[in-house]
Amino acid sequence: MPAEEATSPSEGVQVNGHLEKSSSISSEEELFDPMCDPENPIVVKFQDVSAAAYKIRNGIERTPCTKSVQLSALTGIDLHFKKEFLQQTGSFKERGARYTLMALTKEQQKIGVVAASAGNHALALSYHGNQLGIPVTVVMPIIAPLMKVNLCRQYGGNVIVKGADIGVSRSHALKIGKDTGMVYINGYDHPHILAGQGTMGLEIVEQVSDIDAVVIPIGGGGLIAGSALAIKSLYPSVKVIGVESERCAGFTESMKAGKVVTVGAQSTLADGLAVPTVGVNAFATARNYIDQMVTVGEEFIALAILRLVEMEKAVVEGAGATGLAAVLAGLLPELKGKRVVIPLCGGNIDTTVLGRCIERGLAADGRLCRFVVTVSDRPGGIAELCKLIAKLGVSLKDIFHERAWLTSDIFSVQTKCIVETRGHEHADELRRALEAQYQNVFWGPHSLMGP
Repeated sequence: MPAEEATSPSEGVQVNGHLEKSSSISSEEELFDPMCDPENPIVVKFQDVSAAAYKIRNGIERTPCTKSVQLSALTGIDLHFKKEFLQQTGSFKERGARYTLMALTKEQQKIGVVAASAGNHALALSYHGNQLGIPVTVVMPIIAPLMKVNLCRQYGGNVIVKGADIGVSRSHALKIGKDTGMVYINGYDHPHILAGQGTMGLEIVEQVSDIDAVVIPIGGGGLIAGSALAIKSLYPSVKVIGVESERCAGFTESMKAGKVVTVGAQSTLADGLAVPTVGVNAFATARNYIDQMVTVGEEFIALAILRLVEMEKAVVEGAGATGLAAVLAGLLPELKGKRVVIPLCGGNIDTTVLGRCIERGLAADGRLCRFVVTVSDRPGGIAELCKLIAKLGVSLKDIFHERAWLTSDIFSVQTKCIVETRGHEHADELRRALEAQYQNVFWGPHSLMGP
């Protein structure tokens, strides 16, 4: 299927053989998704999830839900991971995408569907649309990872790159749907999407017995809405905990307000959770099933990614690791000794971002440290520092020294170091040794700015 890029307002794009002019989009024109009406939210029922489970049973991976021996020992919690990153396109989004496509009428399937997405929803629709013979058009913002754009095309999706953010992409997708008759599918709020995502909850309670709690990441709210509905309908005593990035806590604020509110979204490692306005159907469905909400910081998301790589041999994106991040951050002490399931929702992380996450995780774990120390500029001064570092079994990763901006002593040099240690205790041992031998030691995140 041809894929065209829309790069300017005057440029046309091909959508299933029809030329759509981008200039026809008016900022004043109201573009409305009738399936996601804030005034009349649709509350998904348990029978909807059951129907979805039956219809998609032969097209979706039944992912394993296994105990993590190492992380259970580390956290004191009987941890089980639902490994949704093992779906064909790397995320749970396939569940809702396939069910929504299968629920279309024959005429709708012939015309096709359109969606706006920066990643996983676009991948899921493209893949399953190709499997089912349904034309799929996805509008992706220019900030979408190139890897995901290319994969959508490989899966047979008609990709339009349009908009500086997902909001612009959504408006463009809605306009395409209006002009062509294609069904617009909201990736986290369409009722069939919610029902499809709920099939993960059904699998969890089938695979793990005597569950005390389930910790589920929240972006737009589709996954927790469907899954909490499924879990609580069968086992009301299971505690459902939602986790958001503290940089975009839309569901938390909406729960406090009792209605959907829009919040600011900052850049976050959990980019899949950065949804300023949660789904109205998702909120209406989930609000009565969620027992607790927590928000987690960036350093613990990075640490969770690192722990999963090292202990589970699992490569998981930031959004998918957020449930574990909440546990590692100590936000859920009441779960000690309990049996807990955490879905690892997705594994579509860019290699470069993975490298940054691992380094940030090492820093949060005290295994990557930096400091500035002033040493003698006489022969052997820096060598003495290196000997002290080596004597403690610390690995010197990088060293840089400068003289020009040190005004206190003409015969001293300011030395900046990045080192690798075994953890916080080892790092503290190094810090104490440095402070015992040198007068000016500046340790920690701001040390590279100098004293």
